[in-house]
Formats: sequence, structure tokens, C-alpha cells
Amino acid sequence: MALPTGSVLRYEEGDAWLADCATAPDLVRQAWEADNLAPIAAGALWLVAEARLMYSMPALTRIPEGQRGPVLADTQGDKAWWLVPLDAAEELVDLRAVDVKPAGWTLNCPPASRMLLGHLWFNHPDGSGVLTDPAVLAAALGPGGYRFQTGVQA
Repeated sequence: MALPTGSVLRYEEGDAWLADCATAPDLVRQAWEADNLAPIAAGALWLVAEARLMYSMPALTRIPEGQRGPVLADTQGDKAWWLVPLDAAEELVDLRAVDVKPAGWTLNCPPASRMLLGHLWFNHPDGSGVLTDPAVLAAALGPGGYRFQTGVQA
């Protein structure tokens, strides 16, 4: 079944944006053409906030669609990666449910339109560059939301 034209365009714009986030966009596209995940380093345009998938799924429903940036999930490893602004680490430092990865940390990304090796976009990159506000993410995962038990690491 073919995707509707608007969806295809959105995915193409998301793929273009993701590839342009990498230092070598052509290598990203080559990886996807070979059905491989493409390594994209955080730090140029966004950072990665890592949380357990089981806590991220309910958080997604708490955040209005227009305020959610891309969210990548590893369905086999119980991980979700939220793309957040470069200054997000300061706002999320006290939130036990989130580990903000440093600039240079590599996120292995599938294209926006499909799952690869258990990785898929729960909230697809759409080319707009919208990222999840760390305060909104903290509210969704923090008090009243889902938190790790003391002493449990992701």
C-alpha cells in the first residue's frame, strides 16, 4: 500500500533534515539505502535525552503534538531518544528518568519513514527542526509522570 502524498513529502523532508544534521549527509543516505541505521552525532543542532521506552510512551501522550520533537525508539532495547535543544542538559539534570547524552554522542537513526533493526520514529522528524522543550519533557516524565525507582538505571 502506498503512503499518501503528504506523508511521503513529510518523510522526505524529515530524512533531508536528519541527514543534514550529520557531518556527512551523503553517508547517512548511503546507510539508509543499504538498510542500515545511520550514525548521527548529537551536538550540532540538538542533544539526545534518553529514557526508557516504557516511560516514554505515556509521556508522548501527555505532550501536545505541536510541542513534541522527534522521538526515536529502540523496541528491542527499551530505549527512547528525545531530540532536545542544545541547552536541555541543565533543565533535565535533576530528572532521574532522563540521561542527556553529551555533544558527540552518536544516535543510530533509521529514515523517518520506516523501521530498521528495531529502531523507529514514534514522533517522526518532519524537517521543521522542532525539538522537544526540556521543561515540557520534564513535566511529562517528572512528578505525576513516570520515574525510575531509586537505584535503578536505564
